[in-house]
Amino acid sequence: MNKKKESKVVPNVRFKGFTDDWKQRKLGELAFFNPKEEIPDVFEYVDLESVVGIEMLSHRTEEKATAPSRAQRLAHTGDLFYQTVRPYQKNNYLFEKSEKHYVFSTGYAQLRPLVDGYFLLSLVQNGQFVKTVLDNCTGTSYPAINANDLAEIEVFYSKDEHEHHQIGEYFRHLDNLITLHQQKLTLLTKLKKAMLEKMFPKKGSVIPEIRFNGFANAWEQRKLGDLTTYRNGTGHEEKQSDVGKYELVNLNSISIDGGLKPSGKFIDEETETLIKDDLVMVLSDVGHGDLLGRVAIIPENNRFVLNQRVALLRNNGFADTKYLFSYINAHQRYFKLQGAGSSQLNISRGSVENFEVLLPKRDEQKQIGECFSNLDHLITLHQRKIDMLKKLKSACLSEMFI
Repeated sequence: MNKKKESKVVPNVRFKGFTDDWKQRKLGELAFFNPKEEIPDVFEYVDLESVVGIEMLSHRTEEKATAPSRAQRLAHTGDLFYQTVRPYQKNNYLFEKSEKHYVFSTGYAQLRPLVDGYFLLSLVQNGQFVKTVLDNCTGTSYPAINANDLAEIEVFYSKDEHEHHQIGEYFRHLDNLITLHQQKLTLLTKLKKAMLEKMFPKKGSVIPEIRFNGFANAWEQRKLGDLTTYRNGTGHEEKQSDVGKYELVNLNSISIDGGLKPSGKFIDEETETLIKDDLVMVLSDVGHGDLLGRVAIIPENNRFVLNQRVALLRNNGFADTKYLFSYINAHQRYFKLQGAGSSQLNISRGSVENFEVLLPKRDEQKQIGECFSNLDHLITLHQRKIDMLKKLKSACLSEMFI
């Protein structure tokens, strides 16, 4: 690709071989809007909840006689459906199926492209275009744009259909990569959930449904307070800043999957720091309590200090740390039930220390811990890849369109 800066009517980045200025046109000149057609007697209905991002995740069978009144947009191969309600969500779908019995809600504007379909899909995802749409929306809770107003929005495009195609194919490739990693992430997440349910004994049992070869002994029951040393975090609100020597581990540091995230808060003074393999637990959660009792593991060679409403659980050496991490996070229902408070749920030190842990022999603990650690590593890798590709796509949309 070559960078172009000398003209205001070409994108900053474009493919080699294309030099002509882009032209300004109304969106309605690049596609037919809302073609009227008779819908079939039985069809697959796509409502506003069916499309997330650029993927159709669901649809349902409806009969014309009893279908919702908004079921009016009969899809043809190549049609682009632009969600006119809450357009900031960028839920837009390029219909490339050969079937002729899909009907979309009137909550979508139906565009039948006169240019490359994927080029048009990418154009309407560009941040500048979305901003223009939002500027023309009405409503606050559910901002929406009229299809006629959408068609009047002026956009820049290349008159060369070969350039349309190359740009479209480039973004198709990016989207396919994102989808591929998302599918792998979904499969790994489902696999982990299934394994967590079967590799730890169910209530009332001391033997799991699935275990590694060579292990047959019943598991022993111990309290978490016997396996770890508990310490509450302390408040550093008056001393914390956006930069500093020690990073605070606070409620924002621990994710729903047990990952450790940057808190963005630091202190400079020396205090008792956390060490490698310490477990840190969320003690307070506003909302549904989904983070209550969730733990993360402190990594190596990092300077962390514990903030209030987060607890330290330092392993006493009787259990494998990775095993404890997986076991605690697999039994979040216990901590959710222990939560006290109305608008903010809290768990006490006693609730934490009295949590009962079923322990196999140390070798089996280690294998289970490593198994879930490897799964978490793969899940993290795919999530990072998705995040990276989405950032790349956003940057490319900004640079490859005007």
